[in-house]
Amino acid sequence: MDKLLPTIGILLVVIVVLVLAIVGWRRRVRRDAPAGGGYPSPDTVSAVTASAEVLYVATTAAGEPLERLALPGLAYRGRGTVEVSGDGVQLRVTGEQPVFIPAGALSGIGASTVAIDRVVERDGLLRLGWTTSGGAAADSYFRVVDPAGRGRLTSAVEDIIPAASTPDDSTEREV
Repeated sequence: MDKLLPTIGILLVVIVVLVLAIVGWRRRVRRDAPAGGGYPSPDTVSAVTASAEVLYVATTAAGEPLERLALPGLAYRGRGTVEVSGDGVQLRVTGEQPVFIPAGALSGIGASTVAIDRVVERDGLLRLGWTTSGGAAADSYFRVVDPAGRGRLTSAVEDIIPAASTPDDSTEREV
């Protein structure tokens, strides 16, 4: 009996914390729903110019690396691939639906050090700036598994970014 009450108390606290986490995540998903997400993939996609295996970290509001956006296909961290073609960028996170970002929605690419709960060595993350289908400015963060693929991926994205983007779009924003 002397161990039963503390055990029940601890279980109740754990259950309350789990319920609050679930409610909080669902509220975030509802909050971010107007932002939309990726765009419909074109029926025919041009040839892939660069591809890299990545560790997907997060997608955040642009310029706010600590404010996660829970977008369809990009809500959870995981392994994935990034493919760049003349039409845009295809993000495939394992276990999630693929996300297509047309070239016209891209705003920049650059290096970053921090995103949400991930801090790495200087410029250890790759930040892809884009506009969601709902019109929200967003940044998606990746860690490229093979360092040689990072340069190819960066160059390929820079080649398809619309000319209206400014050079400042490709640098990390300060927190």
